[in-house]
Formats: sequence, C-alpha cells, structure tokens
Amino acid sequence: MPKPDTLISLEGVSKEYPKLVTGRDRLRTMANLFLRRRAPPGFRALHDVTLRVDRGESVGIIGENGAGKSTLLKVIAGVTRPSAGKVAVSGRVGALLELGTGFHMEYTGRENIRLSGALAGLSPRETSRKSAAIIEFADIGEHIDDPIKHYSSGMVVRLGFAVATALEPEVLITDEALAVGDESFQRKCIRWLTDFRASGGTLLLVSHSMYHVQSLCNRAVWIDHGQVRREGPAHDVTREYLAWHERSAANLPQPQAQATPNNAIPRVLSLWAEDGSGREAHAFPMGTTVTFQGTAFDPHDAPPVLLVGIVRINGTGVCGLHSHDHGYQPVRVSPKHFAFAIRFESLQLLPGQYEFRAHAMDPEGLRLFDTVVVEFTVTGETRDYGVVRLPHAWLPGRGQRPATTP
Repeated sequence: MPKPDTLISLEGVSKEYPKLVTGRDRLRTMANLFLRRRAPPGFRALHDVTLRVDRGESVGIIGENGAGKSTLLKVIAGVTRPSAGKVAVSGRVGALLELGTGFHMEYTGRENIRLSGALAGLSPRETSRKSAAIIEFADIGEHIDDPIKHYSSGMVVRLGFAVATALEPEVLITDEALAVGDESFQRKCIRWLTDFRASGGTLLLVSHSMYHVQSLCNRAVWIDHGQVRREGPAHDVTREYLAWHERSAANLPQPQAQATPNNAIPRVLSLWAEDGSGREAHAFPMGTTVTFQGTAFDPHDAPPVLLVGIVRINGTGVCGLHSHDHGYQPVRVSPKHFAFAIRFESLQLLPGQYEFRAHAMDPEGLRLFDTVVVEFTVTGETRDYGVVRLPHAWLPGRGQRPATTP
C-alpha cells in the first residue's frame, strides 16, 4: 500500500505498442481490440517499472532517446494506459509533455487557455481570473490571439508551461520543457520551478541536461530500454550515467584485473586503492586522501621503473608520473617482487569515474611492458566543470588592463 504522502505510485508497470508496419498489421490490431483478443508481442517501451514519488520530492528521469522516459510520463499523467501493472496518482497534476499536447491546433492561444482550464476542472470565472497571469508568463504578445498551428515550437512551450504552472498543481510533470525556448524564458522557468519546490511542490522532470537534474532534483531515476537501471540521489545517478556515456563514447574495453603472466619481462602483479585510513576502497569523497598500492615483478631482481597515471573513464588524461624522475624505487619484499605506493593528498578530482593506470618499465625507463588498471569513483556535489578543482579565489575586479611597461 502506498504511504499517505505518496503522490505517485507505480507497481510492475509495463507498456507495449503493437508493431504497425503494414496495413495488414493495422487491420489485425483493430480486430484484436474489437474481439478483445491478446495482441501479438510488439515494441516494449516499459517493462516492470516500480516507482514511488512522495509529496515534496523532485525526481529527475534520465536516459537515452527511446529509453522509455516520455512513455513513463504519459502513463503517470494518464495520457496512455499501461499494458500491465498498477498506477496511482493523487493530487492535482499539471503535465507538460510533448509539444502541443492538450492544445487544439485550430484554436487560438486565448481559446486554448479556456479549454485547458475547463479540462482541469476550473470554472469559467477561475479560468478568466488566471488568464492574465498566464498570458503575462507566456509573453508571446499579440500571438495569443493567433491559432496554435501558427506558433513556433518555443511559443507553444511558453504557453504550455504558463498554463501548467497557473493551474497550481500539486505535481508538475514536464518533459524537456527547458530544452526549448530562449535563454530568458528558461531562466524564468527555472526560477518558477525553484519556488515551486521551495513551497512543497512535487516535480517529475525528464531532461537530457544533467545540470538541470542536479540543480532541480534531489533524486534521479535512470531508465534504460524501458527498465529502471539505477535510482538514488540525483548527483550519484547522474554521475554514473555520464560515466557510462563517456565509456560508450570512447568505446573503451573493460579494464583488466591484472597483466598477462610473463616471467621474462617486468610487470605489475596487483593494484588497489586505499582511503585515508588504509582500507581498500573504490569510491572517495572529493578532496580526501587516496593512496594507490601495488606489487611489481622484475625477472632480474632489480627495482622496476614505474609509470603511473590517472585518466577519466573516457580516456581523457589527468596526470602522469614517472618514478625514475622522482628518484623513487619500489621496496623489495621477496626475490623479484617489489611493493610500491603513491599517495594523493586532498585529491581534487571532480565527481566522476576514473582509472588509475600503472605500467612496469625496463630499468632505463624507456620500454613499457604492461598496463594494469584500477577503476575508482570520486563522489560529491559540485557544478564545476572539467576534471579537477584548482585552488582559486574570486577577487574584486579592477575593470581595466594594467599599464604596459615600455
């Protein structure tokens, strides 16, 4: 049973669409609907989705195009019925879905305001009272008396957002509303959404902008091929999603746990990461101490030269260090076996997934024989860009260039 403060509850929700490739497919689908026969398997947009959204929560829905995000919102908004599962939605819902959804294309903007108010259960007097605020928020000027079919995509979103927000919803469902429209209108929308959240409103937001999800949402749900792949705090889920995209874009192979055994060449035998307390770990808060430990093998029982580096999961280099340049030698722990460690105090990598790579080299530090990788995650909440946070300070500006010396 949903909790009393649960406004949206989905249990095992699935949605299938029939495959309509030919005219015969359409006739067969119509016959199945008329005769109430089970339709053959079609395209599965959602599969066994379970989700809870409580009052006052702000939840971002992320995922690739075609993952099922918009279908999920349509099911929640009641625009489409699920093929299986249970959906329960409480409170007044404002939905801004696909461009023009809920508008009559032949009606003017002003007429569509009255239509939307009636569909929301408002009396003509209530709708009339809200019309001025809607028109002011949409800010489309004299076009409010033009048919919707003549609107640009940005104008449709302006009017749709203005209508949805003026209805004072308890739950606002929006699908990429911030992706269309000029920058000034986007800022206006974000201000409204921020105030809406602060007043206890519940938001369900689909967006490809991880910045907006992190800024506006306290929780995120990653949809992949119609299923929930991950759910949790917005910063954690978006970080995992971006790391997955980086790996996919770079087409990187999965890291190997250790080098291929070869007793004729120097090689790294093991590699792991430790936190500031000396415990092995794979995730570290931004700014904490991280130590990478490992063991290496040298067939001549001489301390091998080591090359180590940190890269972003997509292959973007962060730093590289050569033990020979720093006069460092691994410690001999047994014949032909050597231990090494490197510590990074207050590691200022921005949140994301990274790799620490270690290579064993010949005594001259010229030939590289192997690569061993350990993945690690940096956690935290920040809106900085890039891969590292450099020490800095914001200062009062001088407003003019310094005088040049002759």
